[in-house]
Amino acid sequence: MLSQEKIARINELAHRSKTTGLTEQEEEEQHELRNEYLSKFRSSFKSQLQSVKVVDPKGDDVTPNTLEKAKRNNSNFRQ
Repeated sequence: MLSQEKIARINELAHRSKTTGLTEQEEEEQHELRNEYLSKFRSSFKSQLQSVKVVDPKGDDVTPNTLEKAKRNNSNFRQ
């Protein structure tokens, strides 16, 4: 995940954009930080999804085939 400093900077820029506005350089920085945050979030979320096992009330494994295939291939999960 992102460092606490970067998250604090994202929040600072978001607050300033709502109040006083941002310079072009700050807007570019905000865009880059948001993209980095989203990239890391998506990567982490995909990893969590690949570790999920779906079980029905009877206790049978009903994990979707797409997820099972992604686990076997250790590739990016897409549905």
